[in-house]
Amino acid sequence: MNRKQIVLWVVLLDFVALTAYAVYQQGYMAFYDNIFGSPIGVQLGVDLVLALGLALTWMWNDARERGAAFWPYLLVTCVLGTIGPLVYLIRRESQLAERAESPALARAGA
Repeated sequence: MNRKQIVLWVVLLDFVALTAYAVYQQGYMAFYDNIFGSPIGVQLGVDLVLALGLALTWMWNDARERGAAFWPYLLVTCVLGTIGPLVYLIRRESQLAERAESPALARAGA
């Protein structure tokens, strides 16, 4: 596991813990109540939708180029937000690391 993968895992696990704590304290629907409850909440909600839209666009293009599945990450992103792109990045980095190790392993075995 390289440094980038470790950082992504730490960020993902910390963010999942924060999300779980927030949902435990307030409930899942409180997110929507807070977004539509004030102008700053609406601005934050629109900002989140735009940022996730950009991330989804990049993931879709990247998955298509690599021949990877996109739809599972789309669904996770729609339900859990940033967790979807983080999981996608972790999966992508592990696949890139496997490809990088593969030629070295083939040469060592030959």
